[in-house]
Amino acid sequence: MTAPATSTTPLPAWTPLKQPLFRMLWSTWLTANICMWMNDVAAAWLMTSLSSSPVLVALVQAASTLPVFLLGVPCGALADIVDRRRFFIATQFWVAAVAITLSLTTFLGLLTPGLLLTLTFAYGIGLAMRWPLFAALIPTLVPRAELPGALVLNAVAMNLSRVIGPIVAGGIIAAAGSGYVFLLNAVLSVAIGLLLLTWRHQQKISSLPGERFFGAIRVGLQYVRQSPELHIIMLRVFTFFTLSTALLALLPLVARRFPGAGAGTFTLLLASMGAGAVLAAFLLPYVRQHLPRDTLLLYGTLLHAAITVLVAHVPSPWLAAVLMPLAGMAWISVANSLTVSAQAALPDWVRARGMSIHQMTMMGSSALGAALWGQVASISSVPTALTIAAGCALLGLLLTRRLTLGIHNEDKSPVRLWQAPEVAIDIEPDQGPVLIMVEYRIDPSRAEEFAQLMRETRRSRLRNGALSWELFHDTAEPGVYIEQFTDSSWLEYLRRNERGTAADLSLRDRRHELHLETAPPRIRRFIAAPVAR
Repeated sequence: MTAPATSTTPLPAWTPLKQPLFRMLWSTWLTANICMWMNDVAAAWLMTSLSSSPVLVALVQAASTLPVFLLGVPCGALADIVDRRRFFIATQFWVAAVAITLSLTTFLGLLTPGLLLTLTFAYGIGLAMRWPLFAALIPTLVPRAELPGALVLNAVAMNLSRVIGPIVAGGIIAAAGSGYVFLLNAVLSVAIGLLLLTWRHQQKISSLPGERFFGAIRVGLQYVRQSPELHIIMLRVFTFFTLSTALLALLPLVARRFPGAGAGTFTLLLASMGAGAVLAAFLLPYVRQHLPRDTLLLYGTLLHAAITVLVAHVPSPWLAAVLMPLAGMAWISVANSLTVSAQAALPDWVRARGMSIHQMTMMGSSALGAALWGQVASISSVPTALTIAAGCALLGLLLTRRLTLGIHNEDKSPVRLWQAPEVAIDIEPDQGPVLIMVEYRIDPSRAEEFAQLMRETRRSRLRNGALSWELFHDTAEPGVYIEQFTDSSWLEYLRRNERGTAADLSLRDRRHELHLETAPPRIRRFIAAPVAR
């Protein structure tokens, strides 16, 4: 058997790069992230020239990440139901248009703090559209055994861009000014779009029509709402990013406080952090063989908090530059552990929506943290704000110490559970709602065991899209139970049953084991009938 060997001997992180399509899309993703960091660095440094307010400087980071919080779910739904190639291309030309506008307004001297924040927000909209799209694409580009490596390469792209982007942006700012950074972003974004035009992508073929936009949003939100494992992951994400973003959001002001420091110092600190993250990303597949995700999250948070305090108080930019790689290593260790946990908790059919909510939580908490710690710094000082943020990170660890990642470890791989039933009447796809009744005969002495199993069943039915669910107990026969749930239409009923996973199959088998009769539980399906008024 090969499965155990796979778990003890991880494939090298670069294995997915052997596939041409993954290599091409990964290269475009790396370039897109370099553009993002160049834009953020140029905007953050330009804001220090337009205003000395710590709040406005920190709000640049908030404006960049807030769109992911506001638009993550709609963009995730689109990434699950539209042509992903066209969607990816559209995002590239969107950010190109924003970069051109930023460049022109800078060259013409029209840029104000308010306009800079507005255009940074508009640039962030492109980020909001790209992230869930690429998160959904990764599992479709590589075999399952290569997925951890592909996720690591995704993290490498993001953190390598954190090194390259600031270095390039800092050099251009020092030599020519921020406007040329925005201009280069526009050129690169157009080039990425043209490269993506060469991509020939085949959409997933299904026997059923595609989901509708608002219905896809509802099901995505419902899946997350009914997943206790995702609740824990999102709480962990919110706690870590709200507090850890203080260092990144206030880094321009940290650089400013060193004697004789300029844009080069800010670039050096940011690039040092990114270099540490890239190094850690390549080591993570091997580190995870010895440290569980929860332990990695604990150590990473502790290390990041310690570095935050030290960077806040060191007297030399070179000493800060030596410490920043450790912050990058800590950050990627925590972020990757949380992302891998989220990917494992999501089946393929809802992956973009689920990951968009994960990223929405991450970026929303980052935006909140940036605004919060900017305000704390304006009331007190930058070192004080960073010290308080580090202390709160330790408190957050204490309060969430019982929340374990991957607590259920369910297998979310798709399986064929069922075939469409034969019907004796004409049914339109949009006709509904549909009522499903399943009759169980259970040994009364195992009633509590059955009740626990049905609580799991309720979450499973609702996660996959059912509108409502109830369990009824026969008043005349104690061993008879009726499970009753509804779908909004016949099409949604068929679609929900196409979403079965190995975990759903295991749950069904456990229900059948408790059923006393040899034949499976009886299933009856009813559809709303129009009644003349």
